[in-house]
Amino acid sequence: MSAHRRIVLIAIVGALIISTSAPLVRLSGVSPATSALFRCAYAVPPMIVLAWLERRRLGPLPWKGVVLAWLAGVVFALDLLFWHHAIDYVGAGLATVLGNLQVFLVAFAAWALFGERPSSRLMVATPIVFAGVVLISGVFDSAAYGRDPIMGVLAGVATSISYAAFLLLMKAGPARAVGPLAHATVVATVAIALLSPLFGGADLMPSWPAHGWLLLLALGPQVLGWSLITFSLPRQPAALTALLLLVQPMTTVALSAVALGERPSALQLAGCAVIVLGVLYGSRTRTRSPRPGETRRKEPREQQVPKAG
Repeated sequence: MSAHRRIVLIAIVGALIISTSAPLVRLSGVSPATSALFRCAYAVPPMIVLAWLERRRLGPLPWKGVVLAWLAGVVFALDLLFWHHAIDYVGAGLATVLGNLQVFLVAFAAWALFGERPSSRLMVATPIVFAGVVLISGVFDSAAYGRDPIMGVLAGVATSISYAAFLLLMKAGPARAVGPLAHATVVATVAIALLSPLFGGADLMPSWPAHGWLLLLALGPQVLGWSLITFSLPRQPAALTALLLLVQPMTTVALSAVALGERPSALQLAGCAVIVLGVLYGSRTRTRSPRPGETRRKEPREQQVPKAG
């Protein structure tokens, strides 16, 4: 297996692991701020151990990488707080789909920051995808799933903005699997604790079995899943990672239907399909084989694909 395929496989496995995040948040039964706080807090000890082992092997993290990781931790805190509220408003499955609108934000931001030019297909697909967002919002649907679909969409969009910023900051850092994520997780824990009063407050003593679900959320998606994704981020185009992470929302919709009994309306499911198909279409690039006697011209860096609190 080639190195590129191994990196792609690592990113896909990471996405599958973090696809369990939203169902675990719902199963914990705690408030959004509580689940966001303990998701990070329980992850800090193992992350520190893994970062120490990585430091012994690769040396200390460069200062620039530390600063970028701290900034990433702040926006990751916002990502989790907004996303956990979206789960509360519109359910685990739909909230995860909405949180992955970052595909487009990452693609256009990567164009500006890294010279990864998005294709014309992605630009055409952008309004199509946002039409899917409108369908999920339930504006035209009297049978929309969720206690407040419109607020769920707003929280989901805020999640996507924060999520995109987090991914771009992590991509800009050094090619480490654990060190930057450990710094980001510690900062996110502190930031969530400070911001939690603005997001409904956090319960510092959740009861059992909530602790068990939160511990599983921390060790699975936060430590293992995000370590795999962080490893793959600097090693491939940002938009490619964004596309691979689309495995997450579709898996979460399926898990939420089976484990939680979530039943989005037909229009909301249609909105999910529109979003995914739009992103897949927008991610495709046209390649032309060289004519006989023609030397293939080197193309500018271009988005290879379309890019899941």
